[in-house]
Amino acid sequence: MDRRTFVGATLAATTLAVGGARAAGTESRTTQKAPPPPASQPAQPEMIMAAPENRFPAGLKIAPQFYPVSVPVRRDLEPGSIIVLSNQHFLYYIVEPGVALRYGVAVGKAELVFRGEAVVGRKVEWPSWKPTPEMVQRNPAAYARYADKGMEGGPRNPLGARAIYLFQDGRDTAIRIHGTVEPNSIGRSVSNGCLRMVNEHVIDLYNRVQMGARVTVF
Repeated sequence: MDRRTFVGATLAATTLAVGGARAAGTESRTTQKAPPPPASQPAQPEMIMAAPENRFPAGLKIAPQFYPVSVPVRRDLEPGSIIVLSNQHFLYYIVEPGVALRYGVAVGKAELVFRGEAVVGRKVEWPSWKPTPEMVQRNPAAYARYADKGMEGGPRNPLGARAIYLFQDGRDTAIRIHGTVEPNSIGRSVSNGCLRMVNEHVIDLYNRVQMGARVTVF
């Protein structure tokens, strides 16, 4: 299912500017295995290797396709980069030519979806959080009390365990790839524009992605 979904519907999509993905090499991909990952960076998070009932946080109820999984992808995608397909709620971290890790994400509401190119400009463990003025204006009942001082990092912080900050032209976009206190929102369009992940999943991504890595959000 992952191969058909990703190769057939994702990487052949014109929005990724890689049209014709299936035309050149579909047959070979069905008969050949992806090349082995480098010894220094395994292609799969450890949680994928564990039994399903043991690998995810208690109470997590998301669709199976949003669990982290290693998938085959086009070999010309840049290793170390991130590609997000907002309408499918998938984030792909390109491990090496032909191999990616796919994670489920929650994305912005229809009018708040971030799309474009950016780079990883900052990484923070247990980040603090402060709502943007736009968030306060849209929902003062929820955010006004945090407008001045924000919230310290910790288990109750909306950014969760890790945050990866996206920059454009050296400036913070205010968009983050981050953890969440609402893990069951993964697979939905519910955020104020940022990309949410299950805390355990974003920790895994955080440990892999490097500063300056390219991030493309469709």
